[in-house]
Amino acid sequence: MDSFGRQHNYLRISLTEKCNLRCQYCMPEEGVQLTPKSELLTTQEIITLARLFVKEGVDKIRLTGGEPLIRPDVVDIVGELDKLEGLKTIAVTTNGINLTRLLPRLKEAGLNAINISLDTLVPAKFEFIVRRKGFHKVMEGIHKATELGYHPVKVNCVVMRGFNEDEVLDFVDFTKDLPLDVRFIEYMPFDGNKWNFKKMVSYKEMLDTIKQRWPELEKLPCETSSTAKSYKVPHFQGQISFITSMSEHFCGSCNRLRITADGNLKVCLFGNSEVSLRDHLRSGASEEELIQIIGAAVSRKKKQHAEPALMSFPLCQDALQNPPNSKQWGHTFSHWLTLRASLPKQNGKASVKNKFTGQVFLPGSHPEKQWHIATGILQTQLRGYCVFQKDPSSTFDSKCLDASVGQVPVDCQSKEACSGSEFHTRDSGSCTRVLHASDNLTHTDEEGRATMVDVGGKPDSRRSAVAGAVVLLGEKAFGMVKQNQVKKGDVLAVAQIAGIQGAKLTSQLIPLCHNIPLYHVEVSLSLDEARHAVVIRSSCHTWGRTGVEMEALTAASLAALTVYDMCKAVTHDIVIQELKLISKTGGQRGDFSRV
Repeated sequence: MDSFGRQHNYLRISLTEKCNLRCQYCMPEEGVQLTPKSELLTTQEIITLARLFVKEGVDKIRLTGGEPLIRPDVVDIVGELDKLEGLKTIAVTTNGINLTRLLPRLKEAGLNAINISLDTLVPAKFEFIVRRKGFHKVMEGIHKATELGYHPVKVNCVVMRGFNEDEVLDFVDFTKDLPLDVRFIEYMPFDGNKWNFKKMVSYKEMLDTIKQRWPELEKLPCETSSTAKSYKVPHFQGQISFITSMSEHFCGSCNRLRITADGNLKVCLFGNSEVSLRDHLRSGASEEELIQIIGAAVSRKKKQHAEPALMSFPLCQDALQNPPNSKQWGHTFSHWLTLRASLPKQNGKASVKNKFTGQVFLPGSHPEKQWHIATGILQTQLRGYCVFQKDPSSTFDSKCLDASVGQVPVDCQSKEACSGSEFHTRDSGSCTRVLHASDNLTHTDEEGRATMVDVGGKPDSRRSAVAGAVVLLGEKAFGMVKQNQVKKGDVLAVAQIAGIQGAKLTSQLIPLCHNIPLYHVEVSLSLDEARHAVVIRSSCHTWGRTGVEMEALTAASLAALTVYDMCKAVTHDIVIQELKLISKTGGQRGDFSRV
């Protein structure tokens, strides 16, 4: 028990630092520097420490990694743990690659709980995120676990903006016919994953999205020490949960301790302090001495994990606990979270007024909720996520207008009903009113300064856009792409995912674009044998107050650049051309189609 009265009965033991995947949020592509084998815990040392912890009240042990199932003696370790009197649960967290092969033996040895990591249901995206193949092995492992009677099979999904937040509903649907507990995990910081708050999707944002599809979603009761907030769609076999490590930490009820592969005891995942149990064990420390060492470490455990700057700042804490309605803010709440990177180390410092502008406004704030923050807490990390206004009374909305003003088609029943220019659509024959193009740039104010366009008064409508690009590769590179012989991987599959990502990140790449919800993004790549080229076509769809031309163009651009990047080792004589808007629909200025 620590000094805050928290009883610790849950121990996580890392069996190895090695992993057979390279997930982008977890590990750099080149891997990590591994500890020499002689410095890792032996099987006997693991069992000795486990026995000691169980004797002192631990009744659940989870085996982790790295990837624990690549340790050759993992079945033997489970078997030895199963012999410990008082241990109720032996669990494993795995990426699932080796699960189908090992699970029957693990179950027989005593394994009674499984967590399987899976961040996407799209095979090509899986390969992109984990930088390895194996999607079908993971899916096979999930089904094998349900066949062997594990109930529920927990599926861990780290949700990342720009990667897989568009699959949340698909994961919920995954629980319809299988006894799964899909656990949506807020993106958390680890060494090497280049973490920042922009990628985090808060659980309340996810919950809001899910409730729009399944308003009957039910909240389930949970244990006091549970890290998960659980919900269930009625009549679905499985359920969903949220691990809110960042937006609503659960430190107050934390009952977890962990031992690293090299034998260090960590009382908090986010903490830096460690105690080497391996060294004490190998120096001949008695059981009583080890218990005292462990007890002293636990008693030093802090009240909450290592994000005190964010959680103690009242404004940010309020934003985390009570985020604005996603419909009002257009899902731009994540921009708020970039504050974490720039909070001063000492919150008690006096605020400093911005000598240039006087006030700072974050994107998405409504006229009645213009949140003012002293610029002393804002650093360069906020560039692109805040707008500085000289006039504190000026307002702006969370949507952004691209260079072509929003356009809403007006179907006409007769020629007389149409004024101005008109044309007939090829599909319906109805005429559509087309307003003349604007004579002025829409992204500058009266003094010629760059500004966001206020689209608050525009009506919502269905909007779509199609863009394209062509990448001329030359004969050699084209042949390698066609035969899938490029060393970096499947060029077309990776470029497709990059294009989809690019569309969703447009507002972060182009300064004056707002973050708008995309209902569908499609990127296709085809091979043009005659030109030795890759032909790219992207389409984006939304329902809103501004168009998606920039999103479609960004998707085509990122896909083209990815093709270039993956082929540049073969030749630098690559040309990207014909990047253009092909067509668009919706908005006040009518449809557009390039002849």
